[in-house]
Order: sequence, then structure tokens, then C-alpha cells
Amino acid sequence: MSNSIPTDDLTEDQARAELARLAEALLQANQLYHGADAPEISDADYDALKRRNAEIETRFPHLKRADSPSDQVGARAADGFSKVTHAVRMMSLGNAFDDEDVADFDRSIRKYLGLDDAKPLAYTAEPKIDGLSLSLRYENGKLIQAATRGDGEVGENVTANARTLADIPQTIENAPAILEVRGEVYMSHADFDALNQRQTESGGKTFANPRNAAAGSLRQLDSEITRARPLRFFAYAWGEVSQPLSDTQKGAIDRLHAFGFSTNELTQECKTTDEMLAQYRQIEAQRATLGYDIDGVVYKVNDLALQGRLGFRSTTPRWAIAHKFPAELAWTRLEAIDIQVGRTGALSPVARLHPVTVGGVVVSNATLHNEDYIAGRDAKGGEIRDGKDIRVGDWVQVYRAGDVIPKIADVDISKRPDDAVPYDFPTRCPECGSEAIREEGDAVRRCTGGLICPAQAVEKLKHFVSRKAFDIEGLGAKQIEMFYDDPELPIKTPVDIFTLQQRDAGNLTKLANRKGWGAQSAGNLWAAIDEKRTIGFGRLLFALGIRHMGEAASNLIATHYGSWAEFETAVTAAVTFDGPEWEDLLGIDGVGEVMARALVSAFAQQAERASIDDLVAQLRVEEAKRPDTTGSPLAGKTVVFTGTLEKMTRAEAKARAEALGAKVSGSVSKKTDLLVAGPGAGSKAKKAAELGIETLDEDGWLQLIDGA
Repeated sequence: MSNSIPTDDLTEDQARAELARLAEALLQANQLYHGADAPEISDADYDALKRRNAEIETRFPHLKRADSPSDQVGARAADGFSKVTHAVRMMSLGNAFDDEDVADFDRSIRKYLGLDDAKPLAYTAEPKIDGLSLSLRYENGKLIQAATRGDGEVGENVTANARTLADIPQTIENAPAILEVRGEVYMSHADFDALNQRQTESGGKTFANPRNAAAGSLRQLDSEITRARPLRFFAYAWGEVSQPLSDTQKGAIDRLHAFGFSTNELTQECKTTDEMLAQYRQIEAQRATLGYDIDGVVYKVNDLALQGRLGFRSTTPRWAIAHKFPAELAWTRLEAIDIQVGRTGALSPVARLHPVTVGGVVVSNATLHNEDYIAGRDAKGGEIRDGKDIRVGDWVQVYRAGDVIPKIADVDISKRPDDAVPYDFPTRCPECGSEAIREEGDAVRRCTGGLICPAQAVEKLKHFVSRKAFDIEGLGAKQIEMFYDDPELPIKTPVDIFTLQQRDAGNLTKLANRKGWGAQSAGNLWAAIDEKRTIGFGRLLFALGIRHMGEAASNLIATHYGSWAEFETAVTAAVTFDGPEWEDLLGIDGVGEVMARALVSAFAQQAERASIDDLVAQLRVEEAKRPDTTGSPLAGKTVVFTGTLEKMTRAEAKARAEALGAKVSGSVSKKTDLLVAGPGAGSKAKKAAELGIETLDEDGWLQLIDGA
């Protein structure tokens, strides 16, 4: 059983430190899985990491990081292939790990749609194939393009390789003029074993598992290598279509099968959650005999009209979830404990393990949370692991399911070496030597070095150039580390990136003549940096790495203010944490007080503000994109919803208002243009009346937006 601190027992500082560790672990996992086809953790382990991250973010929404894994899908497309921008984004799936999670999924769907428990609601249940996602585009019945998922928005063009798969039709009869078929490329167990045997006999590379083999085979630059590999394809979804395939999920899958695609015969319509769970257990019982890898069962709302109403979150559809199979445990030797310093200064202990295979994946590192966890104590000072501490040399259990994974779950005291000593947690930063203090009530020890600590500075710069931020081609984490310590062309702050070429102008051979560089690569870097001098408002705000500011919050704030100039004026005026500008910031739906204070404080600090101003002077900041609201009665207005809506859910009303160009606020102020009040409206309705703000009931609201 896991001994990690339950989410409900975490202090705010423990949660913050754990989110930092999870972000780093998931970033590495994404790069290895999607970019290198060489994962070090299993899918179950990855899902458990994301689950723990989501649980903590749900309890502490104001702690959501700028680089939150919740906002990420896959990894950026590899450089060896041309890029394909998906017409319809390829999303990931949320996860369920037990029966109660599935029941919660059904309840959340019903709540969003306003359906009571007695109302029939059908789902489909199908095996979740452990392979590589692929999107096939057909125009007038002919296959014209195949692309991997990539980061969900941009994938790799693997058309020539996809044409070699027997399961993929080259032409389709009676298909819509535009049809994007999506599914999974995989390799059967028998074909995988035969491939590895041939690779061994020829002295070639063998593969760790069928998923790696399938991904590596599809992503070959030479399509003849792909042709020689036994790849298969299951179709289970679609992207852009010029006309609907059906009015139900099951009907659409049946139509794909009629077009000539292989679809999974275990896909079944379920009318209740009991039927969904029964199908899950039936598929799980057949798992070992299917002949191909699956790691769970996917449930989807069957009615496509309801799918349309439910829509999407930032990276996942609301109408689908993956019910994952359980994972495993393993024992190994703890060889060392290292301390890593994050960009917030938190000292995070990491276990270095003798490599051990768990669930088919080799594990050599695990999180140790904090010094209390190592000592065998929980957040409240109580015992965990029966009070057993963790020491270098111990025989430890690696737990790999439903929690922070990989992690140390237990210690076998009977195998402890005689010379093992309690771990002495450092009180000075291993990176800069500054004092590392632990404030009262804080589970995390933090370096006090600030800007003089290279670990913090480097991590902030790595975030600045990360994929969701400035995403500068050729300037990633590795290059940031190189430039940070460079005696001639140092990058110590973000603005240094945009003055790099200017500082090199006195001697044009400085960068070009270095090992690993040349005139062309240096020129490519200058061009890539210049390309990012134009940046979206939301991306810029996210890139600054302000605590508690995730990508979603950055975009919300950008959309609310529109322009950087308007935002800068407002956040400067809010420095007293009072007045209309402060109230307006707090009124943004999705922005809490902790986040707002962190944002205002960052712009109020003289050194940080100067750094931001210097950076912005080098950029052209684009205004936030807003929907085309020509003729909309809500364009540019601020709307507040209060009370109970009876004909649509609050979430639907909010989404509809934003789609019509409105700003949805959580509080009434002088800037509010419209209050929509349902039964039970209280103080907000009273304040709106005092301020003379137009107020509508739900019927009036529906009449206002009818036809808009």
C-alpha cells in the first residue's frame, strides 16, 4: 500500500514542492515517450503521475504551475520530418483508475448536461490500444496525408510510411469529401517477437516492447524500413469531416469499418455504468490472450450531439475517459540520495536506484518528496512506513500505481547494511552554497540565494524557452545551460536572449567558430530568435514564470485585458491590493487571490519589473485573440452569472458567453455590463441593483443570445 501523503493532508508548501517534481518528471517522460520512442516509465506510471498532479491542482488551484503537465499533450514534432498542423487538434484523455472514478465521470457528464440519474445516457467502451496515434486525411476518397499526434497541434508527416500498412486503405468509396480517420498503429505480440528475433540474428537493435517497436518503425525516414516491419492499425475516431459520419459514436465506428478500416470488435455500447464496468472486466480478463498490448478501456458518450455540447477542456474531451489497468511493485537497492534545486529554490530529494524492471520498464530514479518523508514522518509529524526512515544502501520498494510514480513506498529493515546511517538533509544549497531554510509550517527547505543561485536562474530561463512559452528553435534547455556560463555571450536574464546577436556583432566568429556551431547554425539561431520577437500576449505572460500562473490562467488574463499596455497599466495600479483595478483582476473567472497577489507582486518588485520592461522593449506583443463576434449582442461586455440556471448549466452558459465575445466575471463591479440571475440569486443581484446594472433572468438571457 502507498505511504505517500494523501492529497487532503498536504500543506500548501508540500503541494507546491510536489507539483515541481511532477512537472519535471512528466516533461522528461513526454520527451522520451513521444520524441525518442524510448520511455523509461510505463503508461500506467505516466498516468499515475498525471493523476497525482491533477489531484493536487484541484485542491490547490492557485498553485498550478506555468509549465503544468495538465496543459500539455505529447511532445513537439521531431526535426527529421516535415510538420503537419492538424485541422482538428488531437487530444489526450483523462484517466479513471477505479470504479468510483467511472461513477464520478458519469456524474460529471450528467451535471454538465443537466441530466438527472433517471435519464438514459449511453456510452461506448473499447480497448485502449498501447501504440502510436496516427491521423489519416482523405480528400475525395483518396489518402493524401498521414501525421503523428506530435504535441496535439503539430505532428510529423509520415504519409509515405503509412501507405505501407495493409490496414490503411489508399482509397475509400462513398466517403465524405474530407475525412480524417484517427487511430492507433501497433504491433502484435507474435510479430514483435519475430521482429526482435530477426534483429538479433542480423545484429540490429532489439526493442523493449511492441509500442516502442511500432513507434520506431512508423517514424523511419526510409519508408522501405517501415514496409519491412509488421505494423497494424485500428481506427477508432475522426478529426475533420465535411459531413457527419453518424449521429452516434458506435454508428460512426461501424461506418469506418464499412469503409475498410480495422476497428476493434470488443467495442460495445453500454447503457449504464454497471455495463461499462462489466465490459471493462471482460476486456481485462481477455488482455493476456488478445495478441496485442492494451492498457485500459476507453469510455465515450455515444450521442455525438451530446459530445458537441460537452466540448473540451484544455487538453482533454469532457465526453471521454480512459479506465486504466492497475500497475505493479518492485524491490531494489537505494544507491544514493541527490538533491535537485528547482526554479523556486525548493530542495527536492531524488532516490538513485539500482536499475529495476517494473511493469516492463527500467526504473533508476524515484521521488523522495522531502526531508520528513525520508525520516519516516508525515505532514503532521505522525509515522509513515511504521516510522522507518530511508537510508542509502537500503533495500526499498518502488510503488508504481495511482500515486507519485516512481516513488519509494517501503523499506526492508532486515536487509539494512550495518554501516547505514540516517540521511542528513543539507541546510545549504548544493548549487550556490546559500543557506537553505525551512520556514515554520513548511515541509520544503528552500535556497535563499535567489538570483545568485544558478539552479533557480537556469530553471527560469529553461521555462522561458519551453514549448508553451517562447519555443525558440535551437535554444532549448541544453543550450540555455551552455549560454548561462558562457564568459563572452552569457544569457542570465530573458532579455539577454534578444541582445545576443547584437553582443556578438563586434566579433562575428564568437559563436560561429565554437565547437558544435558554424556560420549556418549561428545564423539559424539569430533567425529563430528574431522570429519570436513577435509573441502573443498570453504566451509572454506565461513565459515570465510567475508563481501560480499556468498557461490557462495566462490566457484568461490576456483575453480579459486584450492588450499588454492595458494589462500593464491595470496591474501597476493594483499594487495596493485595493481599488477598481484590483477588484477587476479578482473578478476574472478563474483567477483567485493568491494568483492575483503573485502577479501584482511580481510587477511591483523593482528589479523584476525592470527586467520585464527591458524584455518587452525588444518585442512586439500581439493582442489576445478573441472570437469573431461581429453582430454579437455581448461583444466586449462583462457578464456575471448568479443563482441557479435551470435550462442550461453554468458551464454551458459561461462557454456560450465567451464564444460571443463576452468577459465572464465572478463578481459584480462598476465594470459589469450584464447580470444573469437565476433562482437563489443573492448579494450579487443586490449589488447589481445598487449599481444600476442591467439584470436578466434565464429566459431573458436565452432570448438575448438566440440566433447569435
